Amino acid sequence: MTTAFLYDGVRTPFGRFNGALAGVRPDDLAATVLTALLARHDVDPALVDEVVLGNANGAGEDNRNVARMATLLGGLGVGVPATTVNRLCGSSLDAAMIASRTIETGDADLVVAGGVESMTRAPWVLPKPSKAFPAQDLTAVSTTLGWRLVNPQMPKEWTVSLGEANEQLADRHGIDRDRQDAFAARSHQLAAAAWDSGFYDDLVVPVEGLTRDEGIRPGTTTETLAGLKPVFRPGGSITAGNASPLNDGASSLLLGSEAVGARTGLEPQARIAGRGAFALAPQEFGYAPVEAANRALARAGIGWSDVGAVELNEAFAVQSLACLDGWGVDPGIVNTRGGAIALGHPLGASGGRILATLAKVLRESGDRWGVAAICIGVGQGLAVVLENVHAEG
Repeated sequence: MTTAFLYDGVRTPFGRFNGALAGVRPDDLAATVLTALLARHDVDPALVDEVVLGNANGAGEDNRNVARMATLLGGLGVGVPATTVNRLCGSSLDAAMIASRTIETGDADLVVAGGVESMTRAPWVLPKPSKAFPAQDLTAVSTTLGWRLVNPQMPKEWTVSLGEANEQLADRHGIDRDRQDAFAARSHQLAAAAWDSGFYDDLVVPVEGLTRDEGIRPGTTTETLAGLKPVFRPGGSITAGNASPLNDGASSLLLGSEAVGARTGLEPQARIAGRGAFALAPQEFGYAPVEAANRALARAGIGWSDVGAVELNEAFAVQSLACLDGWGVDPGIVNTRGGAIALGHPLGASGGRILATLAKVLRESGDRWGVAAICIGVGQGLAVVLENVHAEG
């Protein structure tokens, strides 16, 4: 089979909910990163065999196959096919996995993957009544995050809020508030330091005057986070400070075969070495990356002792810590340039962010192996193993 390589990745800055990117449609956000990715390498859009983008909500301006809309808006040409993937928070990592399989089977040489989400612009939806002209009031439902229009056949324990599910995870794994707050403070401090050092300069393209992730709070400490009240459960441990926020943003990745490099002069950054997916009961979604990553490592033919860097999407501090404990890895190699608690988590775009970040971390450190992993609402997890093609030995 053909080998799939990651050649490059870019993203928008991640905007706060109702923040600097609130006025930008999601299809425009996606078009921005698609065109920026190709333009900076002077890649002819006609060489792109496929565009695969992730998107979690798809209930508003991102409807009707937002990948195709972004491809058209971005000027890639009407002849470039595109498809949209929905695996909720894992959508853009799933898009990259699909793209790599497409390349490995020989069905494509060059695929642009990634994802987009505008949580600000996610609409309210009004379900159609079962009969015409209902006399009762109808309730508009927000599509921003979490369960909505739930099938009554779903067991109640499955459909608890994302926050309550993670409170249960904290109870089950004995992860207290102090540890969560310390993890969250570290995320902000590392993210701010990474931006200040220039790490993100070539990974992010400005949009609407926003040049930096909008949610980073450099002065965050464990002490300041300790003053926040629990959000989901009285006396609970999860606050607005130790969970990822609502965000807007897009990411894109350039994946291709070895032949693409020879044809275009592009140099690959990393090889897609292993992929893994796993599922648990819906309320246990935060822990699903553990086995997803273990499976990806097994398929790459390596173990955790070989891994030099991990990018784990920080949906909640508690689920991140539970995963780290489950893997038994050194926390010092995880999210060394900050994580989603600080940088943000626009659902459909986050997988692309962690994969591009991981490739650059490996390139700078010289480590050979890295893992990108993400938890997904309704009980799933995904992971990808990257091999740094420039590592020695």
